[in-house]
Amino acid sequence: MAERSFKKEVQQLRIGAGEEFRGEGILAVTKALLQSGVGYVAGYQGSPISHLMDVLADAQEILDELGVHFEASASEATAAATLAASVMYPIRGAVTWKSTVGTNVASDALANLASGGVTGGALVIVGEDYGEGSSIMQERTHAFAMKSQIWLLDPRPNLESMVKAVEDGFQLSEASNTPVILQLRIRGCHVHGRFIAKDNQRPAFTLRQALENPVRDVSRIVLPPASFLHEHEKITSRWPAAAEFIKVKQLNEFFEGDQKDIGIILQGGLYNGVIRSLQLLGLADHFGNSRIPLYVMNITYPVIDDEVQAFCRDKKAVLLIEEGQPNYIEQNLNTILRQAGIATALAGKDYLPVAGEYTTVAIRDGLQGFLAAHKRELLPVIRPANEDVGARMSVSQAARPTVKERIITFQPTPNSSAAADGLAHVVPARPAGFCTGCPERPVFSALTLAQKNLGDHHIACDIGCHLFSILPPFNLGATTMGYGLGASSIAAFNVPSAKRPISIMGDGGFWHNGLASGVGNAVFNKYDGVIIIIDNFYSAATGGQDILSSRAGNTHRSTNNSIENAVRGVGVKWLRTLDRTYDVAKVQATIEEALTTSEKGPKVIIAQSECMLNKQRREKPLFNKAVKDGQRVIKERFGVDPDVCNGDHACIRLSGCPSLTVKDSGDPLKEDPVAHIDNSCVGCGNCGEVAHAAVLCPSFYRADLVHNPSRWDRFLARMRGRFIHYLQSRRDAGMNECSL
Repeated sequence: MAERSFKKEVQQLRIGAGEEFRGEGILAVTKALLQSGVGYVAGYQGSPISHLMDVLADAQEILDELGVHFEASASEATAAATLAASVMYPIRGAVTWKSTVGTNVASDALANLASGGVTGGALVIVGEDYGEGSSIMQERTHAFAMKSQIWLLDPRPNLESMVKAVEDGFQLSEASNTPVILQLRIRGCHVHGRFIAKDNQRPAFTLRQALENPVRDVSRIVLPPASFLHEHEKITSRWPAAAEFIKVKQLNEFFEGDQKDIGIILQGGLYNGVIRSLQLLGLADHFGNSRIPLYVMNITYPVIDDEVQAFCRDKKAVLLIEEGQPNYIEQNLNTILRQAGIATALAGKDYLPVAGEYTTVAIRDGLQGFLAAHKRELLPVIRPANEDVGARMSVSQAARPTVKERIITFQPTPNSSAAADGLAHVVPARPAGFCTGCPERPVFSALTLAQKNLGDHHIACDIGCHLFSILPPFNLGATTMGYGLGASSIAAFNVPSAKRPISIMGDGGFWHNGLASGVGNAVFNKYDGVIIIIDNFYSAATGGQDILSSRAGNTHRSTNNSIENAVRGVGVKWLRTLDRTYDVAKVQATIEEALTTSEKGPKVIIAQSECMLNKQRREKPLFNKAVKDGQRVIKERFGVDPDVCNGDHACIRLSGCPSLTVKDSGDPLKEDPVAHIDNSCVGCGNCGEVAHAAVLCPSFYRADLVHNPSRWDRFLARMRGRFIHYLQSRRDAGMNECSL
């Protein structure tokens, strides 16, 4: 069950030539694949392309009608290897994953694919997760494209350009017998727009035809001596063919401007930010027409020497806007210009940030520096700070005739940084954390309690939701090396010690890489540590997609495959399966047993409970329907008795649930605020379980909210109310006697 359904939106994939398509970038890319006659699609989910996998899954009926094979791959390596179908046969294939981590996983297959080359078009759609909002290390796909000689597309982030890039990518791949990477940035994946559609195309050559007419060409297999010839083929044949195709089809774009002596070269994916920055400086209108000529590199690798030289030859200076580091394109352009004897000054990272995301502000500031050095008369007049009317940039309405007369104010408000610093002392940090009711939270509460009894241990974490355990309030974990590599990253600590190492992995990571690289490796090397596998029934961190061990039935996939059976299958002897992670005391006892048992070999704990987000997505519609239909249903809620709570907040320190907060006690004798559970509670019971396991306090209680109560429910409620009123009256009477 993915976090979002596209059942309604995918019907747009059926529209034909001349009709207008409206929607999200990811959906448009899917339509482009079908219009291009793709034969098969595979991939592994991950931001920002998770929805592409979700769209394809929801469009299975449409894919079947067109004869397109789709499968959710076990990993990015699996997806990349799927493109082998295009090596010997003229079948168009596409795969997708989150880059750069996915590209790293897929690198072995991709390198072999790029070496031998392809016959059919092979397109790799990567979600370039770069910038401040990213969840991964900051690297660029560009480096891999250069390493393996794979052509890299970075189209302008609008639906027309991205759809065209898919079609161009297949054609470029076939024209040069080389796989192509289509890089989609986060904003491009989720941008909304429109384009005029074409008819969907059935694959010209099908997978069935390939199976029935097998082809074998040894020159395409990466074995000596063919592997040595592939390197020369890339340079002498494939590269020239790609460059010629790019020039003839005009895949890169030139936009004229009236300032002929300067120019801007930019990656296609940065086009919107560059235009907005020019608008803020009064150098572009609201239709995107720039006064400074632009060379938009929708193909960032290979760089086309002729186009660069033609654009730069008559200009005194050009600014290259290249996001990320190292500055691969800048180095390349400098070489092209100097070897051609062109004296045009090439600016780049000297005016723009060396690293980090190129936001509109960053690009604007870089443009200002470039213009100050090479075209000062284009700079807007800047008001002194004491004349500024605000911190936000605005254009004066007083004068409009020329750019020189325009006034742009962007000086910061005096003492704004001091105010921000002051605010930082008032507003507490809000580290990322588990969702309300997350079944993984009690596992780390139990681990915290176990370490309190047995001392601190070295803990290796893994990619996934459980990575939040590194942050407060748990502060557990020392490293994370990759998806499913939690157990692998603890391998060096397989030495005699009084304390056993601990590693964590999720069920998604387990099936992705952890079974063989982690658990299998631990068995083979007689690892004596503890491996905790958190099974929440889905690939939760990537959007809640089904995996091998998911409990739900799936029409197109095989689910309900046991992690326990797989672990036993590779030779694990000490294994404990916990089917309810919210039982903190039991989880704690199991962890302590694993850390202290005299039995040798890997100790594996499988902690199972359903992802609360997916559980809510599944149960809420059913619950709401039952209430609407008048059925009697019960919702569990938990609370804290403020009269009993002593305000030590140990429950919060051991839980960290977003629904568990504090409020004023209402008692003048209790200065500290008491714990409080707000309305976001989903009734998982973890806070109470933690309180019980840690022997904190009896202030937690459970309340059952009955919707559409029966007569018996109403009768019981009246009786309970009367009894409670009787007890309260007795208490009040006793207190009055004491006061007398």
